[in-house]
Amino acid sequence: MSTMALTLAPHVPLRDALDEARFGGKAAQCARALREGLPVPDGFALACDSAGAQHGDAQHGDAARRTLAAMLDTLGGLVAVRSSAVGEDSAGASFAGQHATVLGVTSVSGLIEALREVYASASTASAAAYREKLGLDLRASMGVVVQRLIRADAAGVLFNRDPITGEDVRVIEASWGLGEAVVQGLVTPDSFRVARGGRVLAQQAGDKDLMFRWSPDGGTHEVPVEGERVSQLCLSDTHLQALDALCSRCEAVFGGSQDLEFAVTGDHVHLLQRRAITRG
Repeated sequence: MSTMALTLAPHVPLRDALDEARFGGKAAQCARALREGLPVPDGFALACDSAGAQHGDAQHGDAARRTLAAMLDTLGGLVAVRSSAVGEDSAGASFAGQHATVLGVTSVSGLIEALREVYASASTASAAAYREKLGLDLRASMGVVVQRLIRADAAGVLFNRDPITGEDVRVIEASWGLGEAVVQGLVTPDSFRVARGGRVLAQQAGDKDLMFRWSPDGGTHEVPVEGERVSQLCLSDTHLQALDALCSRCEAVFGGSQDLEFAVTGDHVHLLQRRAITRG
């Protein structure tokens, strides 16, 4: 990591980041969800198009590090750093997989590196090609969400309708540990189909032979899943009913289709990200 100074972006508590033009799509979605009482992990939002990953004078660098240390302390010392570009998680473009997310950050130096990685992901060739494909401005306007990391027992994704057929049914995929294993396609996740109201219509155990955990010294690492847990369902009926209820609340708040990322700890369900179902 460079030892030169850092100038930090203007930032606000995540619940106050309602202005998408200033803080990006993911931050604005999370802010609205927090204000509506949805179970979103708390955090901070850094404004778009800042000098947040750039060098400044030593005074600003020291001030930035003190601010980042305070963020980490407020959020329990373990955070996720997520992209929040303008237009990201919108009705027309998810940007799924195009911009960086860094999980398991535990130090100021790790947070600085994570911020740099997220800002840099705005200008990759694949992100530019994605924007061009959708006819969007090629000049990405990138904000950042710094959010308390949920120490997930299991995590996954939920659609409030079948994304292929459009059937009115909750489609859920999940696996042990953090959601990276599902998002990156590294395991065959458990799959569930749940009717409105929480009745389980179908469920199929996947092949979940690995999971991601957070590392005490920062970042995440793969952990082998052994024995019966490989094919044991990672979500109970209680989890599925809670996810159905969470989906209904999101429908009431946001309207339209719902593409949710979630984590569970014990019997509690946490909403990590929310967007409309898109084809891109």
